Amino acid sequence: MDLTLGPIQFYWDAARIRDFYARIADETPVARVVLGELVCSKRLPFWQHEIPLAVERLRAAGKEVILTSLALITLKRERQMTDELAEAGAMVEIADLTALAHLPPGTPFSVSPLINVYNEGTLGWLASRGAKRVCLPPELQPEAVARLAAEGARLGVSVEVWGFGRLPLAISGRCYHARLHDRAKDSCQFVCNVDLDGRRVDTMDGQQFLAVNGVQTLSAATAFAGQDDIARLAGAGITALRLSPQTGDMVALTRAFADALQGNGDPAVLEAAARAAAPDGQLANGYLRGQAGANWVAA
Repeated sequence: MDLTLGPIQFYWDAARIRDFYARIADETPVARVVLGELVCSKRLPFWQHEIPLAVERLRAAGKEVILTSLALITLKRERQMTDELAEAGAMVEIADLTALAHLPPGTPFSVSPLINVYNEGTLGWLASRGAKRVCLPPELQPEAVARLAAEGARLGVSVEVWGFGRLPLAISGRCYHARLHDRAKDSCQFVCNVDLDGRRVDTMDGQQFLAVNGVQTLSAATAFAGQDDIARLAGAGITALRLSPQTGDMVALTRAFADALQGNGDPAVLEAAARAAAPDGQLANGYLRGQAGANWVAA
């Protein structure tokens, strides 16, 4: 089992993104990095010039690079962007099933956790279309994860599981951040950039519930696979853990996860690194323990 760093879900400025990927390239043990704009195509012009630089630096450091599609492809220019992904010289990760139509037949591709791969039939169909990697939806229960890992091994598809990060729950045509600030989506003034880890949403009685990130809905808690979970997932045949970038210390976190994968880590050190990197320090592991996803089950 190794580590995959997922795409940045939030609107960070170009300088922060440049520094982030430089440190990921030079200081972390991750095996591969998925990058590109996942959530909102309006953000992309402000940082897309950083993508080729990040790809070059990550590859020079020995990392595999995968480019993500948008999670919701609706506009003509977004379809054109997806066409161009297939010509960029890296494997593409489809985050919207319609992106498949933009890949030449037989092209190997990766599958985002935003695609609903809930059973062996769906996994088999994606494999027949060229899928080589699949990150499973994070809400799957342990028994389903084990079945899909076994089927992936039979089909020659690497199967990943969400290991850290606010869970991507839904994507919408409407922008929550714009509406919150009394702006229309078309004149949002990119207000989602004020919440670099997403904006927490509480219920009317003050319970932490969700987080919003422009047009995206996330979990309030940060999902986390601890050392016991990692051992179970490795035994089930999972090939990689996916870590989703937050503004906390991702370098320290990836190193703690790498130690855990090698069996040399201290579970308490890994959990402490995860809490330090998680927004508000709030972790959840319910899905990995067969419970409600927002639950925290102590080891």
